[in-house]
Formats: sequence, structure tokens, C-alpha cells
Amino acid sequence: MRKKLRGMLLSLAMCAQLAMPCVEVSAAQTIYDNATGTQDGYNYELWKDYGTTSMTLNSGGTFSCQWSNIGNALFRKGIKFDCTKTYQQIGNIAVEYGCNYQPSGNSYLCVYGWTKNPLVEYYIVDSWGSWRPPGASSKGTITVDGGTYDVYETTRVNQPSIEGTATFKQYWSVRTSKRTSGTISVTEHFKAWERMGMSMGKLYETALTVEGYQSSGSANVYKNTISVGGSSSGGGSTGTTTGNKVECESMTITGQYAGTISSPFNGVALYANNESCKYTQYFSNSTHSFTLRGCSNNSNMAKVDLLIGGQKKGTFYYGNQYPAEYTIENVSHGTGNQEIQLIISSDDGSWDAYIDYLLIN
Repeated sequence: MRKKLRGMLLSLAMCAQLAMPCVEVSAAQTIYDNATGTQDGYNYELWKDYGTTSMTLNSGGTFSCQWSNIGNALFRKGIKFDCTKTYQQIGNIAVEYGCNYQPSGNSYLCVYGWTKNPLVEYYIVDSWGSWRPPGASSKGTITVDGGTYDVYETTRVNQPSIEGTATFKQYWSVRTSKRTSGTISVTEHFKAWERMGMSMGKLYETALTVEGYQSSGSANVYKNTISVGGSSSGGGSTGTTTGNKVECESMTITGQYAGTISSPFNGVALYANNESCKYTQYFSNSTHSFTLRGCSNNSNMAKVDLLIGGQKKGTFYYGNQYPAEYTIENVSHGTGNQEIQLIISSDDGSWDAYIDYLLIN
């Protein structure tokens, strides 16, 4: 797949949708030609330049598609934003997906979208057909959701975009080994890109996408759940933050089994009820948001309570073994020196909590 033509056609897809009829779909239906619309809270689009295509819109974010004798075709369902907020302001974005992906020739399965100010077209590619995009030199690798991705930055000069003809950057994360199901922690890719000097703008779209280029194939996206919410500090585990960041291993750790860990990050493991880590924080203001990075040791839900001055203020929830940040917003608390405690109190023996750092904003 030639990067220049493929990128231009992808950009044309975004521009074309601005002129397409937009309709509300309330039940499954099949479309065959260029169209955009909404269904069950998701934005969908079928775009092609020519050839035979079909896209069946199933419930939620799910869909199936087929293509043959095409130049370029894209099928996607996702969430449109209004370009007024950055990803930090929108909150954590994650896509849980599963796809029976059967490409024959050039194709890929990805999360796709745009930002404005700066104008950026981005891709997080989890699988592909006979060609691995984007055909450029990698800037380096990152590890997200238990997998390794090559990161690329390319430039499109005077090409169609969501702002008309423009020169803009393309950002890519391309998995080193293919997969067709799992979780894509979109925000973690954004953070990693910014740590590598690839600035993100205000979000326009995040969508699970199947693309074909001069090929044929089919795909059944049987799971596509996009979650949005919770605040992000904009720093990430190895970057700087806008607030106060405290590493959990630097806190006082209590409990018979609790202790420090070095994988999946340098942090603390809490294994049993009432095990905790704590420290004293000085507050000049009485309202803050608290973000804790952590995970479960398995696929069961892990829960970590936040206590300030001995009072429970909320609970952080971690649904799997991949690290993520979750936030408790607008917490009211006392001023001056306050003891902050992170504690587990509902462990039933089926999970352990691993916690990395606490951010206060």
C-alpha cells in the first residue's frame, strides 16, 4: 500500500463525510455506498472511492463489512468530539474490541481519528493484511496494553484534511505482532506520543476502523466498546505532570503481605483487606482531583479506596491487568496537613491491587 495515496484517500474520507447525508439509525441495517450517521450513541461511516462494499450496522459499536474490487474503502464506528477539548480535558479513552478480520491483500484494523490545533491525523494499528503501514522509519517503540508498538511520524503536504487542503502531521502506533481483540488504551498512546515530541491538539474523532486498499476481504466487529471519562494529568508514567505526583513506593506501606513490585511498573502490591500505603500531604485548598495509576493482577475488578484525614472519599476501579489511570473528581477535604491513605477493604481473594503513583490536581 503506497503511503502517499493511501493517506490522501483517508484524508478525503474525512472531508467527504462533511458533505454526506447524516441520518439517525435505530436498528440494524446494511448500507452499500458512502454514508455517515449515528446509531446507539456511536458515529458510523462507510467511505469508498469505487468498488463493491457493504456495511451492516449492528447494535452499539459493532458492525460487519465486506469489500472487493475497490480502490480504497473505510468502515468505522466511533465517537465524534467537537474539537473544543484536548484529550486531557476529555478524559481517559479506551476501546475494547473483538473482530473476525479476514483481509485478502492490503488492509488494516485500527483506531483512527484527527485533532485540530495542531492538525493531526492519527492511527493505532493492531492488525493488517499484506502490507504493514506506514512504510517509514520508526521513532522508537512503546509498550501499551501488554504489547509493543513502533511509533512513526509522517507529514502530508498540501493534502485534503478535515480543514480542507493543508499540510499536517500523521502519527502512528503500529503493533509489532498482530492481534484482533483486546483493549486499546488510546490515551496512553497520546501520552507516549507527546513524550516523544508529537504534540496533540483538540480531539475531533476516535473510531475503530477497518480499511481496505486495492484488495478484498471481510470483517465482523463483534465487540467495540469505547469508554470516555475521568481526568488525565497529561504527563504519563515517565513524563512531567501539571500537579503533584507521589510514587506509591515512596509512601509508608502497611500490611502483612503488602510490598513493593518492579512489574508491570515500579510500585506497590496490596494483597489483602486493610493493606495500604499512606503519606502526609499539605493542602492550601480544600478541593482537588485525585488520579491513581494501577491495575488488577488478573482479569477481575480490583478496588482501591481513597481516604483523606481518615474519611473515605471514593474508590478507584481497575478492570484488568493492564495499567491505567482513573480519577476521582472534585474531592472536598480538609486543609493543612492531611493523611492520604490508599487501602483495599473489599478483597474476596480473587484479585490483588497493583498501584503505581498518585496525581493530585
